[in-house]
Amino acid sequence: MKAPSRSNGKSKPSAGRIVAQVVWMSFKLLIIPVLCIAALIVGLAIGFSVLGDRPVSEVFDIKTWKHMYDLVFADGA
Repeated sequence: MKAPSRSNGKSKPSAGRIVAQVVWMSFKLLIIPVLCIAALIVGLAIGFSVLGDRPVSEVFDIKTWKHMYDLVFADGA
């Protein structure tokens, strides 16, 4: 009597498994930049409001950043 043949474990993955792998890989690639941006926003808000005694809403105002740019890159005598 002959033993039934077994596959060597290299069967083709299903479409659902491929989609899950693509979603997981996308998540792994995007989580670090998203966390960095979130940390930047939280850090700006905390630093601007706690250390600078200014309202948090001014962090997102373009005039604030233009003023800071002008302070940093002003021509000093």
